[in-house]
Amino acid sequence: MTSIHRGTLRRWLVVNRLQIRLPWLLKLHEVITSERFSGSDALVVCSALKRLYRQILLYGSKALFSSSGSDQEILPPTIPDVFFLFMHGDYDLIQQRMVARKGHYMKADMLRSQFDVLEPPSDEENVLALDIRRSIADMAMEVEEHIISFKSSHQ
Repeated sequence: MTSIHRGTLRRWLVVNRLQIRLPWLLKLHEVITSERFSGSDALVVCSALKRLYRQILLYGSKALFSSSGSDQEILPPTIPDVFFLFMHGDYDLIQQRMVARKGHYMKADMLRSQFDVLEPPSDEENVLALDIRRSIADMAMEVEEHIISFKSSHQ
């Protein structure tokens, strides 16, 4: 395979990945929007590995036009009453945990591709970073404290 073929294949995969994910990202955007406007608290979980995916969660299809580089509206990196959790860890630890689990659809050999496409959220994206080496109880407590602080600062 030549470098031209590899480049073409890579571009096709990027477009195809978004086309596959777009319907459910838009559905999750609807859920987030509905919960925000109802005044409810909600936790929506998905692996929004790319900044564009997180923008779609926040802004729906507007994010597609904003990211196209045209003269469209530039969207802010976050919405004030929404924050992201970024659970991060090194490759070896995550692979070790994946190999140890049984019956999960995502096999350990798929991990490298996840790391390859990951665009870690920036501070401006309103993110709470959690190191997965910590205990689940410690991370849950930090999330709870963050939610309480977050809610009090947005009232």
